[in-house]
Amino acid sequence: MKPYILSASLLVLPAPLVAQELSATDAYVRSNLISILYHELGHAIIDLMRLPVFGQEEDAADVASILLIDQLYEEEDAVNITYDSAHGFLAEADATGDEVAYWDTHGSDLQRYYTLVCLFSGANMEEREDVAVDLGVPDERLDTCEEEFELAYDSWNPVFDELSAAGPGQSLEYVGGNATLTEQLISEEVAALNMDFQMPVPVIVSVEPCGEANAFYDPAGPQIIICSEFEDWLRKGAP
Repeated sequence: MKPYILSASLLVLPAPLVAQELSATDAYVRSNLISILYHELGHAIIDLMRLPVFGQEEDAADVASILLIDQLYEEEDAVNITYDSAHGFLAEADATGDEVAYWDTHGSDLQRYYTLVCLFSGANMEEREDVAVDLGVPDERLDTCEEEFELAYDSWNPVFDELSAAGPGQSLEYVGGNATLTEQLISEEVAALNMDFQMPVPVIVSVEPCGEANAFYDPAGPQIIICSEFEDWLRKGAP
């Protein structure tokens, strides 16, 4: 497997101060919100850069999220985010009985779980094989994780490099308060991403009530909306 080196302009993000002081449950909430934010950012990048998507866009956004976690975080924090985000998919599967909505554009929660762990481990199998084994990736899938990562990297990294070469900037604009963990985290993440990337057009990132635990990208804004109800839902499902 060829070695992967971050672009010189990409900054590896240390854990923010708020993350270093969190309880286990708060850390779980933080990790899942990061994964969700990056997933929605993937949708925004696909839309605004008019990227071709061969397959389901939801799968492509999942892959973008995993690659950003791998590239933007120090190893220990990236591993912790991966564990917590994987358990987030398991919690969702438990809540629904993993009933697959075949009409939905999202893959099943268990499929997303294994893809997350496989791609993250495949990025550095020498150091992360124990993560995949610990999280139950079977040998049949483990054998392909490095190749899956290489394909994902080759697809997304030129896009990230283009955004990084245009940065830093202020193309992501946070709209929201600073009282809850969600608000503090999203505010910090937007500031950190602006240090790395410059989007083609400004994108609002907001935390606001939606009436449900959800998050989505609205191309009409363009806007990434993280629903304030998500935090309580994640707390209830924390392992």
